[in-house]
Amino acid sequence: MSQNLVNLLIALGVVGVVLGWAYATKRMQRDFTTMTWVLIPVAIAINIAIGQLVLTLKLPVYLDSIGTVLVGVLCGPWAGALAGALSNTVAGLIFDPGWWPWIPVAATIGMTAGFCANAGFFKTWWKVVATGFLIALAATIVGSPIAVLLGGISASGSSIITAFLLQTGRGILESVLTTNFIVEPIDKISTSLLAFAIIDGLSARYLARFPRGENAQLDQQKRTGELIIALAVVVVLVVVTILFVVPLVNQ
Repeated sequence: MSQNLVNLLIALGVVGVVLGWAYATKRMQRDFTTMTWVLIPVAIAINIAIGQLVLTLKLPVYLDSIGTVLVGVLCGPWAGALAGALSNTVAGLIFDPGWWPWIPVAATIGMTAGFCANAGFFKTWWKVVATGFLIALAATIVGSPIAVLLGGISASGSSIITAFLLQTGRGILESVLTTNFIVEPIDKISTSLLAFAIIDGLSARYLARFPRGENAQLDQQKRTGELIIALAVVVVLVVVTILFVVPLVNQ
């Protein structure tokens, strides 16, 4: 049995145990409706398309979880976890098995986004920023051990930062954590704000069709202002990445 297949089975096993527990305890019964099953394939397509663009451009971020966050917010944490897991599974089958070890991280992103949205953290831009930071923290906790086991290799251009840090004499754990500290907040805050911008463009009637549509119901008088601020913050994060992170990668 190849190592890639072993990685896939282990990753799916971890996610399966978590989702199985959620199903057995009836915590996920509200998450899965017809609209959820319609949105998940769309989310996977968004993730893969943007993720491959980032890989092609060798950007030191991921931006491959926008669809996962959308599902987590609109359909709940368990649907978000499934969307993330399936996204990496499909990407591994189509492009590169290197996506498979990160299935638990993708599931964690969707789950964290869902729980934050359920707590009301997806209604104003600054709460979305906080959501992005919490997602980054959760992804770092789950992903750092995986990155260490893989020698610092990740599914994005951030591996270049880890490689650079390793060449300076730092240890593998320190290099991985430093990379995550640099990349994850920028990536996950940008991802959350972009998902917020997409949701902001949907009508209240359409949002109501999703099982957790109330998570994204915004004050109609504030929608335009919230959208402008969210996009402005994304622009700032992009500029920070270009000015500070990209030069580090190119050293």
